[in-house]
This record gives sequence, C-alpha cells and structure tokens, in this order.
Amino acid sequence: MGHKTKALDYFRRKFHCSQAVLAAFAEECGITEEQALKLGSCFGSGMRKGEVCGACTGGLMVLGLLYGQYDKADPESKITADRVNDKMMDRFAKACGSYVCNTILGCDISTAEGIEFALEKRFFTELCPDMVAAAVDVVESIIAEEGLPTLRND
Repeated sequence: MGHKTKALDYFRRKFHCSQAVLAAFAEECGITEEQALKLGSCFGSGMRKGEVCGACTGGLMVLGLLYGQYDKADPESKITADRVNDKMMDRFAKACGSYVCNTILGCDISTAEGIEFALEKRFFTELCPDMVAAAVDVVESIIAEEGLPTLRND
C-alpha cells in the first residue's frame, strides 16, 4: 500500500490529518505506527487553532525524522533540515493555496462558529483529504530529491 493510500485510510478512520501523514511514513522514519499516531495527535486542525495545517505539520515531522539535526556538531544537517522545511512549506502552500488551516478552509476553526461552518460545508470530509494527499505528494517529492537517509538506531 502506498503512502497516500495509507494516509487517506488513517484519515478516513478519524485520525487527525497530522497523524495520518506521519503514520503513513512511520516505517521509513524508524518509528512504530503507535508512536506516529501519538506524536501527531496534537497537531490536527492547525493545532486545533487553525494555524499551520496538520497535514503539512505531519509532513514536517516526517522530514524532521528523516533529515533533522540531532548533533550540534553537524551543521550540515541543520542546513538540510532548513532546506527540506522550506521546500515543504513552499510546495504545500503552492498546491493548497496556503499552509494555514483557517485560510485553506476559509473560516476560523478556533471558534465554535467556525467549526460549525466547516462541518456544515463538509470541509473535514471533502476538503481535508485533499490536504492529506497533497502533503504526502510533497513529502514524497522531497524524499525523491534528497534521497532516503539511513536511519541510526542508537
């Protein structure tokens, strides 16, 4: 099963967009599905405030696990992490019109009225899956360009 199919399956099973994207790449990231779902659980709906879209955030978590800096004596990894971050944010915004959840949805989901509006318009079931798919596409394109690193298990 491909990453996009996995991510959309998680999302259809009512996991947050952030969880769906991260869990779809759990194996490549060297973490379990449970760890991915837990880690991504507080980032859906723009951290429940309509900020950076959870699907984009899930993608950033994948990229951080793959390319992030963990050793301050390795400045090259910081440069790589910054580069993949910028690619993710820019490409996601280009594909989706923005990386800000409230802007994408056209309402403020940090309010009860905004959530009600989004539910009435079926944004969470009809628009958000497109954001999950877009995030997966962007992550896959970055991995294709950067190469899949060998993960350390120490």
